[in-house]
Amino acid sequence: MAMNLRLTDEDTEALRAYAAEHNTSMQQAAVDGIRQMLHGEQRARFIRHILDEDRELLHRLAQ
Repeated sequence: MAMNLRLTDEDTEALRAYAAEHNTSMQQAAVDGIRQMLHGEQRARFIRHILDEDRELLHRLAQ
């Protein structure tokens, strides 16, 4: 699906510099950043779930 991304001039320049530094396109750099953010949020939700579900077990193991 196509998508338009509107950035400030400062964000555009930062993305351009990042892409150039990493020898990639601005589009690929933006996609990679979005994927990293989503992966980090999924990991955080998973960790919170484990902490909630296994709180008592983790507490016993820590002693």
